[in-house]
Amino acid sequence: MPYPENKDFNTVMEKVGLCFQKGLPFCIYRKPKEEQITAVFQADDRLHPVVDFTESGFVFAPFRLEDGAVLLKPDQIYLCKHTSSVHAKAEEVLVTEAGKQAHLDLVQKGIQEIAVGRLGKVVLSRKLEKETEKPITEIFDKLLQSYPNAFCYLFFHPKVGTWCGATPETLVQIQNKTMRTMSLAATLPFVQGETPNWGQKELEEQQMVSDYIKERLTPSMETLDVAAAKSVRAGNLWHLRSEIKGVLSQESSVKEIISLLHPTPAVCGIPTQAARTFILENEGYQRTYYTGFLGELNLNAKAEVSLFVNLRCMELQGSTASIFVGGGITQASDPEREWIETQNKSRTMLNIL
Repeated sequence: MPYPENKDFNTVMEKVGLCFQKGLPFCIYRKPKEEQITAVFQADDRLHPVVDFTESGFVFAPFRLEDGAVLLKPDQIYLCKHTSSVHAKAEEVLVTEAGKQAHLDLVQKGIQEIAVGRLGKVVLSRKLEKETEKPITEIFDKLLQSYPNAFCYLFFHPKVGTWCGATPETLVQIQNKTMRTMSLAATLPFVQGETPNWGQKELEEQQMVSDYIKERLTPSMETLDVAAAKSVRAGNLWHLRSEIKGVLSQESSVKEIISLLHPTPAVCGIPTQAARTFILENEGYQRTYYTGFLGELNLNAKAEVSLFVNLRCMELQGSTASIFVGGGITQASDPEREWIETQNKSRTMLNIL
């Protein structure tokens, strides 16, 4: 394992730009509420699969884990602090109504599956595209400034693609057999000076997610504690979140815990397998790495991970940015309100562009 080198932010971003030009894999990221930025660079363009999650490096995993998680080998690690650039304040972006009827129909179909008892909850999403001329380094710089409470990242591998995002959701953190995760559900727009007024639909959705995660994890844990739900702000949105922590049993492995948690009810649904099947058969596009996960895998110590769900993200291909947005559907869902929720979520990434 290489010893991390301290650099200034501009030097690290120059290296990022050079690697991008040469087609060499990297990921640069900052954890929520932290100042330190970490950049992991791989010396060649080989594609390394994750086999059993005992590997060391930076992992980038898809929604369908069987499609294969990618490992960036940590051949060089740079650490730096973000030097804030001055950006003109972005005007509130106008969101298009394109794709509305298809999404309303999809949500209605999900509600029908729930009504007949095949699903308890399903998370349905859509993809929208926007042209951008912004350099990737500038996009990442703006993510860092705009979302200090999120996991902000820029990932590149020539055989995978270019992705960036600012996700509010932890998949799992494990250190010395102590595990932390979260139950995240429900969305309301942030309004200055107002506290969120959660309805019964949002409260029930959050409780459903907490109960499901507890049920899944309990057999693999010595102790497990689920805290009461609290309102948390992520950019221009509110969510309900419960902190979950516990101690792994001696027999439990990192791979086992990841397989129990991914995909979470916040990005897939309940029960997981039925919701996943419905998504793959009905969404009409391939999520690939959207709603997958990413982060440090045994990078600092053995059996130590810090992984985040790939939400509020986009894939960059040439001058086209693909943005992904979704929402949790329950029996109390209204298709029109679900459409509005995805419109609100789309602004997170559209404002960056």
